Parts: sequence; C-alpha cells; structure tokens
Amino acid sequence: MNFRAIFPFFALFCAAGFSVNAAAQSAYPNKPIKLIVPFPAGGSLDSTSRLLAEKLTISLGQTVIVENRAGAGGNIGMDALAKSAPDGYTLGMGALSTHAVNPSLVSKMPYDANKDFTPISNVVVTPNVLLLHPSIAAKDVLAFIAFARTNPGKLAFASGSNGSGGHMAGERLKSMYALDMIHVPYKGGAPALQALLAGDVQFSFDNLASSLANIKAGKLKALAVTTPTRSPLAPEVPTMSEAGVKDFDIYTWWGLFAPANLPTDLLKKLNEATVKALALPDLREKFQAGGAEPSPTTPEAFAAFIRAEQIKYAKVVKDSGAKID
Repeated sequence: MNFRAIFPFFALFCAAGFSVNAAAQSAYPNKPIKLIVPFPAGGSLDSTSRLLAEKLTISLGQTVIVENRAGAGGNIGMDALAKSAPDGYTLGMGALSTHAVNPSLVSKMPYDANKDFTPISNVVVTPNVLLLHPSIAAKDVLAFIAFARTNPGKLAFASGSNGSGGHMAGERLKSMYALDMIHVPYKGGAPALQALLAGDVQFSFDNLASSLANIKAGKLKALAVTTPTRSPLAPEVPTMSEAGVKDFDIYTWWGLFAPANLPTDLLKKLNEATVKALALPDLREKFQAGGAEPSPTTPEAFAAFIRAEQIKYAKVVKDSGAKID
C-alpha cells in the first residue's frame, strides 16, 4: 500500500473530523440539558435547582430539565451523573452530603467524589439552624443541652438524609457533649421538616431556607444558627458561638457538577452561564428570601473548597463514630 499517496486524503479526513467535532462543541447546547437532583422534589435543594434551571434555560438557549433521582443520601443521583457522558447534556446538583460527608460516612461509595466529577461552580450556601418542637421547654442552646443530658435516649433529631448538614450538626452536638440522642434520617428535607412539625422528633438542624417560614409563624423554636455570623433574615437568632457552643461552623451548600472529563470549552461556558444567572437580581432575591446566599465560584475554587470540606467532615464523622455500611 502506498501510504504516501493516501496520507493527504487521511489528513484531510482527520481535519474534517476535528472540524465537525469543534463545530459541534461550539454549537453547544443544541438539545435539552438534564439536571439531576439527587434528593426528592419539594425540598430546598430541589427548589434551588429549579430556579437555577429556569435561568440557565434562558442564558443557554436550551431547556434545562430537572430530574429527581433520590436515595442513599444523594448517592444514587450522583452515581447516575458520574456514569453519564461528559458532553454537557447531563449535569447534577451536588451537595455537602454527596461530596464532602458521604466519602467518610459511607463504607462503600459508588463513585469517587473527586475523580468522577467536574466541579462547575458552587451555587448557594445556607446556614443550618437548631430547631425545637414547641413541646420542648428549653429557651436557649445550653438549656436544651442540659435537658438532653437529663433525658438520655429520649430525644430524636431529624435530618433530610444520612450525611446531610443536619445529620452532621446533630452528630457534632452529640459528640461535643456526650449526649445520648437518636438520629432519624428521612428521604429529603421536606419530610424531615414535617416530622418535626408533627412532633415525631423533638429537634433538628435544618437549613434556614427550608425552615424560615415556620420559624416566623411560631410553629418551631429557633435557638441558634450554625454559621459564624447571624443571618440577616433572622437577626434575632444568635449564632451557636454566641449561645455558648464554640467551634460549631456547619452549614449547607449546593453546587453544580458535570461528569469527569468535561471539555474545557463546555466547562467555561457552563461556569459563565451559572455565574451570570446567580448575579441576576430577581434570582438573588428569591434565594435570599428563602435564607440561601448565592455563592458562585470558579471551577478551580470550587474544587479546592470541596477538598477542604472533605477534610473538615472526615474529622466530624470520626469524632461522632457515625458510619453507614
């Protein structure tokens, strides 16, 4: 075979192939995009994802469809994302639990939280707040701790899932004060909140975005937020530090991810679209009204933040002794 004779045609074929591929990427997106939400509909992560999807639909010029894939503390949905093609048409809204806590809490993870994903941008952060059912008479955090000590094994706290910020906050309080309390995980923040409102459990560390309306209505007692500073949406609620519990900085965050090996140009486009959306006044107002603060980042900064959070929560999990097989 005369390779010299066919080489020009081969080179032309390759060039054409690369040209088609580049054109396809430059035309992105040319079909609807799926956004996997690894928790049930109705919770604050779901509502945050749907609000963002509306704005991305406008900025990207293609419909962004939210698909709830709940279960296993978010691992089912994120595993589905990890196994998707890195073509920009399947994205996922990861969380504190799926990327920072579960790697230490869950014995057999279905994915590698660092290697199997492309971080695009953090989306929002929201403080957790220590909530009591009105039947508990304690009026502040230290009084509640004293009450828990005198009622070992009688108090239960709800969370939206194993590995959630609410779960970790409860375990942190237990380990700090050697409290005997029961953790009850639910399938999402909404049913966990309903359980607390119904009195099925006595307290929880819910995110402020979910619980703010019930706090203002007097249906739940808010003792303290878990961030270093007070929330402007509930300025009357002290921080855990102000309430007498030091070193208790546990908050919830949600961020946008793609499968690993997302092409650089698509990553750039998705990051820019996300940052642009989070800067829109109407979207910021909707998030802030619900207690969430928009927190866009570069992909590099988001990846570094996740690694720092993994180190932080590995210690929380170890100190608590919590483990899920």
